Amino acid sequence: MTARTDLAAHLASLDLPQGLVETLTTAAAACVEIRQVVAGGALVGALGASGAVNVQDEEQKKLDVIADDILTDALLACPAVAGVASEEKDTMQASANAAGEYLVLFDPLDGSSNIDINAPVGTIVSVLKAPSAQPSEADFLQSGRQQVAALYAVYAGQAMLVLTTGKGVAGFTLAPDGRWLMTHENVCIPADTKEFAINMSNQRHWAEGVQRYVDGCLKGADGPRGKNFNMRWVAAMVADVHRILMRGGVFLYPWDKREPNKPGKLRLMYEGNPMSFLVEQAGGKSTTDGKQAIMDVTPTELHQRVPVVLGSANEVDQIAAA
Repeated sequence: MTARTDLAAHLASLDLPQGLVETLTTAAAACVEIRQVVAGGALVGALGASGAVNVQDEEQKKLDVIADDILTDALLACPAVAGVASEEKDTMQASANAAGEYLVLFDPLDGSSNIDINAPVGTIVSVLKAPSAQPSEADFLQSGRQQVAALYAVYAGQAMLVLTTGKGVAGFTLAPDGRWLMTHENVCIPADTKEFAINMSNQRHWAEGVQRYVDGCLKGADGPRGKNFNMRWVAAMVADVHRILMRGGVFLYPWDKREPNKPGKLRLMYEGNPMSFLVEQAGGKSTTDGKQAIMDVTPTELHQRVPVVLGSANEVDQIAAA
């Protein structure tokens, strides 16, 4: 059996600041713990609703709360972390670490609607430099271009962790001994694709450009695109983006007219920015509308929402032109 590089060795090879290594190692270890709880499911009483509603006005699942506690406790105990912000919490939390250098934002369990049906869910993490060891909420409102690292873990048939520190993208699979072992080196997204991911039930609410794009895909080889497309939708951004990183495709969660004053549903700081960093580092594009890069959006609030169009570069360009 070929010896594989583990996450610790990979991080050591990147010549990163020690504090960033500690932060990423802590986040990755928390993902292992979350995976264990997810795998236990009903056996450990982790399924079902918690009875609470989060800041997004969404019903929290028990696993949302458990995963949030695991990540929050682990990261606030890490000496390199000055503060954290979670999709599940109203405000940021400062740590007691006087020497904390990094801010960490996360969606502790993306894809909550999949929990009770044993479909893929995951964790998404974004890391920023801390302007000071005593951060305020304003310190978290940095553009995606300021990220120093991003990762996600997807909990499915295998648990995988996909990571960037701005030097390409690497993928790791969780081994039985609890180590993340590299299985995907230099992940690259093909520029062209025949797959798209979108929630078709919302079609009547989309803007005209998105409607034209999807209609062209559905017409297949006889339509304007001249090729047949497959549609995929897992109902968890982390799983849909993982598929794109592994084999290409495009993911759309666009603005729609049901709530015209809201720019989108997905969260810029917890989902849009970290996934955009990974997608761009893998050679893809990540935008709000096929044109504006998500990582160029200036954040104005911690729980800001944003429309998302990302994936294979040439397909994102097609959406922009629709």
